[in-house]
Amino acid sequence: MACRVGRPEHRAPPEVFYSVEEARKYTQNTRMIEIQAQMSERAVELLNLPQDQPCFLLDVGCGSGLSGDYLSEEGHHWVGVDISPAMLDVALEREVEGDLILGDMGEGMPFRPGTFDGCISISALQWLCNADKKSHSPSKRLHRFFSSLYASLVRGARAVFQLYPENSEQLELISTQAMKAGFTGGVVVDYPNSNKAKKFFLCLFAGVSGKLPEGLGVQQEEESKNQVQFTNARLRFKDMKGKSAKGSRDWILQKKERRRRQGRTVRLDTKYTGRKRKVRF
Repeated sequence: MACRVGRPEHRAPPEVFYSVEEARKYTQNTRMIEIQAQMSERAVELLNLPQDQPCFLLDVGCGSGLSGDYLSEEGHHWVGVDISPAMLDVALEREVEGDLILGDMGEGMPFRPGTFDGCISISALQWLCNADKKSHSPSKRLHRFFSSLYASLVRGARAVFQLYPENSEQLELISTQAMKAGFTGGVVVDYPNSNKAKKFFLCLFAGVSGKLPEGLGVQQEEESKNQVQFTNARLRFKDMKGKSAKGSRDWILQKKERRRRQGRTVRLDTKYTGRKRKVRF
């Protein structure tokens, strides 16, 4: 009888679990890339940022920069924090456009007050509920994180965390510490009636009391049948934005232009830019 694989946060601390091998495997998994892009898109949607205006965002648990890629594509500037050196090394190799910081979010965010216009986090927050060391207290680490995050956001900003809570008690622990730190808000559940599509987003407001967004698919009774339609609809919506296909010549030129505006060294554009290489045998 096969042994059931447990949750990643039960197997090892994040900086150990995401080894060099695991970091590369995670980043090269096409399904994982697609899921990260979808969840990042939804998180940014819940941030309710100003239209057509670049913002300065924080990505907590940024990993190898998959969520940051979406932020860059949307024209935002970002800083990523992660505890795994291996993940950040992969992000550097991928030449992500955000700034990267090695740090433990349970120790707090090391930024000046009012630095960021918003914060997203994909699949990271539940790690703080584990005590990986004798000195770790999940409630204290959560409070330290949320308190420092609250201070680093401009008033009126939002922070959106996609997470995988293990149970209702864990979700309550996280929410309670966020509220103690000054945040208002709550949990948004997308597709609550679907085992596969169900996603939890902790949507927090800094300094203001806002109306909590409604979860996707809340009114749908047969969500499991509509999951493929939902995925295709989001892809069609994304194509309708008038953006260049990822990897195309136009997409590459746009990315290079953004880097030039950031003061980075970029290769000159030529007629060969974006051209597909021939397969050599």
